[in-house]
Amino acid sequence: MTAEHDDPAPLAPVADPAAPPPSLARRFAALSIDWVLCLLATNLYADPVADSWAPVLTLVLVYGFFLGLFTQTPGMWVCRLRCVAYADGGRIGILRALLRGALLGLVVPALIMDDRRRGLHDRAAGSIVVAAPPAGGASAPGR
Repeated sequence: MTAEHDDPAPLAPVADPAAPPPSLARRFAALSIDWVLCLLATNLYADPVADSWAPVLTLVLVYGFFLGLFTQTPGMWVCRLRCVAYADGGRIGILRALLRGALLGLVVPALIMDDRRRGLHDRAAGSIVVAAPPAGGASAPGR
């Protein structure tokens, strides 16, 4: 084993405070894409205008599934964002993703942010939104 590394593992968000948080515009764009997709999906089982709870429930479930298993919702994928565990940079799991989505549905927790742009919903779920690594397999050459 040598002391040099060709491709060091990325630091966990808690260990890399110098990493700049993604812009609010990117985060809002991702949320807007997810919201439109949820409105379209809600049309399959309810009227989103008459049943105002239905799109919010859909958004919470979408967040629970996609963030819990894949660290990205479809909107986050388009905007090159990921929602990862603050402590280790891994997946947050379905239960914490559902908690994050439910608090996001309340809106106010998302508006109260710290200097890393972690809203109350992120802090309660132990998560953080970060920029996704560049595409193209740059993370593991030769593997």
